[in-house]
This record gives sequence, C-alpha cells and structure tokens, in this order.
Amino acid sequence: MFNQLDVLETIDMIEREHLDIRTITMGISLLPCVRGSGKETAQAVYDTVCEKAKDIVRVAGQLAGEYGIPIVNKRVSVTPVSLICAAFPQDAPLIGRALDRAADELGIDFLGGYSALVHKGMADYEEAFIRSIPELLASTERVCSSVNIGSSKSGINMDAVRLMGEVVKQTAERTKDRDGLGCAKLVVFANAVEDNPFMAGAFHGVGESGTVINVGVSGPGVVKHALENIPDANLNDAAEMIKRTAFKITRAGQLIAKEAAKRLNAEFGIVDLSLAPTPVMGDSVAHILEELGLECVGGHGTTAALAMLNDAVKKGGVMASSHVGGLSGAFIPVSEDIGMIEAAQKGLLHIDKLEAMTAVCSVGLDMIAIPGKTPATTIAAIIADEAAIGMINNKTTAVRVIPVPGKDVGDSVEFGGLLGRAPIMPVNPTDSSRFVLRGGRIPAPIHSNKN
Repeated sequence: MFNQLDVLETIDMIEREHLDIRTITMGISLLPCVRGSGKETAQAVYDTVCEKAKDIVRVAGQLAGEYGIPIVNKRVSVTPVSLICAAFPQDAPLIGRALDRAADELGIDFLGGYSALVHKGMADYEEAFIRSIPELLASTERVCSSVNIGSSKSGINMDAVRLMGEVVKQTAERTKDRDGLGCAKLVVFANAVEDNPFMAGAFHGVGESGTVINVGVSGPGVVKHALENIPDANLNDAAEMIKRTAFKITRAGQLIAKEAAKRLNAEFGIVDLSLAPTPVMGDSVAHILEELGLECVGGHGTTAALAMLNDAVKKGGVMASSHVGGLSGAFIPVSEDIGMIEAAQKGLLHIDKLEAMTAVCSVGLDMIAIPGKTPATTIAAIIADEAAIGMINNKTTAVRVIPVPGKDVGDSVEFGGLLGRAPIMPVNPTDSSRFVLRGGRIPAPIHSNKN
C-alpha cells in the first residue's frame, strides 16, 4: 500500500528528476516467417510485425496516462535477420526495408534485429549478410543493426572483427551527408544478450518466446537528486541510498511491464535496470559520479565511482522485479550524456579512460565520434580491445563509434534528439593493421571451461 509520502515522492521524481520508462520494447520471433524466397519472406515479416505490434503505441499512451509515468520510446526487436534469410542472403535488404516500412506504419522510433551472431565462426551467408549492413542502414530510417563477434565461451572471431571495422567505415561513408549517422544505428557486441530492450543493439533471441515485452527504466536524475540530499555521507551510505532509489525506479518498471504485456497479449520478459542518460541537463550518469565527489568525470577515481554506482543499481533493482535482464547497469554513451559531452570537450575524458570504465559498467564504448580518417583496422582493433574486456570478465561489452567523414579532432558533430552531440575524440595513431589482419580466432579464456 502506498502512503501519501510515497505518492508525493513519485510525483517529484517524474516532474523534477526525469524519471521515465525509457522504452517498451516488444520482441517478436520471425522464424515462422521464413518462406521459399526473399520477397515472400519480406512480406511475411512485414505482416507479422504489423500484426503483433499494432497496439504498442496506443497501449504505451494509455499506460503513461493512467500511471502518470512518461514512456519515452516504443520499439520492436526481431529475430536476427541473418538467420531467416540464410537461404537467400542476397535478399536480406528486402527484409530490412520491410522492417523499416513496418516501423513507420507502427509509429515506433526504432526497430532492432538486422543482426548476425558470428562469435565463433562466419558462414558464407552470414558474411554476405554483414556486407549488406552499410547499404541497408543508409537507405532506411528506423532499422538498427548489431553483430556479435565474441563470447566468453567461444573467444573472439577476429575475421568478423576485421570485417566489422570495414563495415563501420563503409556505413559512415554511405551516410556522410548526415555526418555518418548510420553508425549510430550499428553496434558490435561481445556476449550479446537476447532480451536487451535498448537500441541500437536489441534483437529477439531464438531462446525467447514468440512475443515478449521487455522494459527499460531510467532515472539518472532521480539517483543524483537522492545523493544531493546526503552530500557528506560516506560511500557506504551513498551506496545504500542508490540501492533504495534503484528499487523504487525498478518497481515502477515492473508495474508498467507486466501491465503492458497483459494488454498486448505477450509474455512479460524482463526489466532492464540500466541508467540510460540523455543530453538533457539533469539526466546524466556523469553528473552522478561528480555528485559522489569527482571534480569531473574522466579524472582519477572515475572507474571506482562507476563500479560502486553500477553495483548498487543492480542490488537495489534486482529485489524490485521478478525478472531482471537485458544489460542492467549504467550506460556511458558520450554523445547522449551532457556530463560526458562536457568532460570530452574539456579534454578530460578520453577513449582510453572510457575503455577502463567499461570493465565495470554496462555496456561499452558508446556513441563516440572519432576522426573520419581513422583506418578500418584501427576501428577493428578498438572492437577487439572491448571484446576482450567482455570475454575475460564474462560480461556484455559493445562498440558504437562514428568515424565522422571530413571531420577531425577539434570539430564536433550534432546528431539531434536522444543521440545528442559530440566532440570528435582523438584515437591512438599507432598502426594495428598487422595484428588485425592476422585473422583467426582468439581462444576463449580458461574459465570458459566450466562444464
């Protein structure tokens, strides 16, 4: 039973502290859509997505009105498309464009799942599919793509890593009229999860039910405000405050997720505990870390503060939901977090520090603008480094970098909306090509042998 104080506290979280349901994402299996040709499969995909998700925007609006909690994004994720077009990989773009039409018809913001899973090996049809990604992202508005190139059980597929370095560069070039915006819809994973509600990396795993609702709740501003009330507390008490706040935030997500699943005739999947920032002032993960005592995010102590934040969010959130999943942690996307943007502009936050931070948070090197002249092999090496952190630490890591055509360090880029803006960050100029071009597979770590 809620008392009056609980009600007033929740209203304050929503009105002043940016509490929201960041996304309701419906996962849809496309396996029943496979037909004898790419054209027939594309039509079946379009029909299925439009039918299954036809009410997602309406229901989200209803729930936001009834419970008074803003629901920012309505999204769909689907079975990795490379699996359903294996017999006709040349027709993968037909399916991708059908998904884009469905997303437009539904009025959702993004649709994830133009994806491939090649963490141990890469069949011919998968390579052909991956090579179609740049053209597809350049010719669609709402479809997002991801590729899983490594895991703690299988190691890192360096042939796929090399290919993804090339794909990122090609995607940037094909969308150079939009400052490489296509790369904002492309994520390279290690240990990708099957129930991630956040874009651009969401896809619907083959181990999932036919139709599932996953919800991502976000409240960096709520956490920061809670810490502002205890400015002189030690870190034990700060962690306890974060735990309690995460519990309240996640409880709201559990309520919305279960009710959405019921109304949409889908199964309740998970609540993702991630603190996902936006470029809006008061909605920054970086500012939480600074509230803990850092002069500026990126300084010494940043990784320790982030580790504490991430752990406390998980401890508080896991008690508030019957099913916690997705990525669940604190996101550090540079262009989407006003505090990260400010630190990068001051030259106090660098890619090397961000890489260290990804060892203790969710998910990886995210929304980082780099010089357009950066070689594909250097991008591949960045991907390999991040995948190694995920592989060794048995966690999900990812890379979403944007080599902005025609721009260099000192310039900046404006993507708009939730994608924000970013300064072009410097990249280590050393040559990694000989390492990347060796190919093969980096073996899985010894702790992978747990059977």
